[in-house]
Amino acid sequence: MLTYEEIKNNETIRTYIRKADQSLVALGFTEHSFAHVTLVAENCGYILKTMGYSDHEVELGKIASYLHDIGNIVNRLDHSQSGAVMAFRILDNLDMPPEDIAEIVTAIGNHDEGTGTPVSPIAAALILADKSDVRRSRVRNPDTTSFDIHDRVNYSVTKSQLKINEEKTLIKLKLSVDPHYGSVMDYFEIFMQRMILCRKAAEFLGLQFKLIINEQQLI
Repeated sequence: MLTYEEIKNNETIRTYIRKADQSLVALGFTEHSFAHVTLVAENCGYILKTMGYSDHEVELGKIASYLHDIGNIVNRLDHSQSGAVMAFRILDNLDMPPEDIAEIVTAIGNHDEGTGTPVSPIAAALILADKSDVRRSRVRNPDTTSFDIHDRVNYSVTKSQLKINEEKTLIKLKLSVDPHYGSVMDYFEIFMQRMILCRKAAEFLGLQFKLIINEQQLI
């Protein structure tokens, strides 16, 4: 079986992730490089493992998460679809079984809020892990006076935690937000569609999705 660690250490894949993020630097986007994909992989694995999915499914979810943004090397527009096609070719060349490739490609192709749908457990877990990655360290602009709304929202988040309760009925995204840099309204302006997709993904896994900002439940 092709493992997550082998994917992480594959220099070709690392080159694609690095180059894809360079394109997003040029476009003024927040960080989408190794810190992002590794955190998404860890959270995707946590969701699947906590909800009782097999070790094999957890591994596939982590691989899908690590590869999910490589399509940005082609174009930001429809990057989930181009990334899915790229992942298919990479994994096929690495002799991964077709059943496993299909799971990963499906998840990558459905992770973006513009076109994505939680059509499988791995796709649902990837959506939740990806859309919950909001944090100060994703901001690359060193000048706080020239922040755009994405910079403001990410920089305002001083703490972020994604957690499933012991009863496995709720998944909560808890954020601590410094209103000096961004407001709750700013957050909803750019994240509302993503939070709706998170709710759908949670429901697919048999969970309720809750968004809590500064100890106040908003969704």
